[in-house]
Amino acid sequence: MNASFLTRVAAGVALIALAVGLSAPLRAQPGASASGSEPVPVAALTANAAAFLVVEATSGQVLAESNQRARRDPASLTKLMTAYVVFDALHQKQLSLTQRLRIPERAWRAEGSRMFVEPGAPVTTEDLLRGMIVQSGNDAAIALAIAVAGNESEFVARMNREAKRLGMADTQFLNPTGLTQQGHYSTAHDLAVLSLALLRDYPQYARLFAEKSFTFGRITQPNRNRLLFTDPSVDGLKTGHTDAAGWCLIATVNRAPRRLLVVLLGAPTEAARTSEAQMLIEWAFAAWEGRRFYEAGKPVRQLRVWKSSVDSVPVGFRDDVTAATEVARGPALSTVLDIPEPRVGPLQAGDVVGTLKVLRGSELIYEREVLALESAPSAPIWKRMWHSVVLWFKGLLK
Repeated sequence: MNASFLTRVAAGVALIALAVGLSAPLRAQPGASASGSEPVPVAALTANAAAFLVVEATSGQVLAESNQRARRDPASLTKLMTAYVVFDALHQKQLSLTQRLRIPERAWRAEGSRMFVEPGAPVTTEDLLRGMIVQSGNDAAIALAIAVAGNESEFVARMNREAKRLGMADTQFLNPTGLTQQGHYSTAHDLAVLSLALLRDYPQYARLFAEKSFTFGRITQPNRNRLLFTDPSVDGLKTGHTDAAGWCLIATVNRAPRRLLVVLLGAPTEAARTSEAQMLIEWAFAAWEGRRFYEAGKPVRQLRVWKSSVDSVPVGFRDDVTAATEVARGPALSTVLDIPEPRVGPLQAGDVVGTLKVLRGSELIYEREVLALESAPSAPIWKRMWHSVVLWFKGLLK
């Protein structure tokens, strides 16, 4: 496989997007080769869909893709960006989850899937979010958009600004619902960027994407993500469907220590959407093996801190450091830790003190910031002066 990596940075953590030329000579069963003896090679993997992308969510590695840069109608996957903008409004305290929002008539008249809100009725922000995410309610999406921005046009402008900031270069939104409009498009790659940003920037709301059903106004609607009911390791994320888009699904999978993201666009039927996504999931865990190098929040070493009231601080990582390699095919995984010294205090917990490179053979997979896990306050003046003398004698004083 001929591959090159492109790092997409959002909020300090990378989605590494792989531009790959994949051939598709055979249609394989989940996780098996044509002979059933070993997992299907990447170059032989296909899916009954217009586009797909399989990403190791923690490391950002792209395990397989087909047409990931092709612009397509995203249908209700659009609501992931609607949710992202609403989550930002909650973070900025423009809204609260318990705030009751009056439903505008424009939302009540929404076409397509609905949570069945009534015009003028007060509905909490959280219920509208659940109605939009679990029930895929277009009425909920419009009500939230108007509550955040005053009107849909301004909200859509915010959606597009966020898309540009996240690096979604092949995305343009024209509405907050995903209803088909000419010029409203995204790609498997960009939707993966958005999905990872949602999980990374607003993990406190991940629970909403895992809910199997939601009842509002005595009407119970199940989540359209059928994998939530059939695979206990699937914990999100969103489905979409229009005639123009076909059947679409973004699934998140948690099989510790690995976390997977699968984007599937344009499947021919609802059943194919579920079965093809499940096939890609099982293939990813059969064909690739993961390794966790370091656990989030656990010290990896002690860093000497000069001119501080403490001698050293533990350093580590905000998130798990993991990577994957092809079973019995890929080169060995390794890491290189670079922590420049001497380190002079004061330090705050969370300060960046170095870099970790994760390699597969000689190929860089991604880099991760090394953080101080505890603070190192400034030392008294006499200790700072003494440390300056010691560092000067060691030839380390800058």
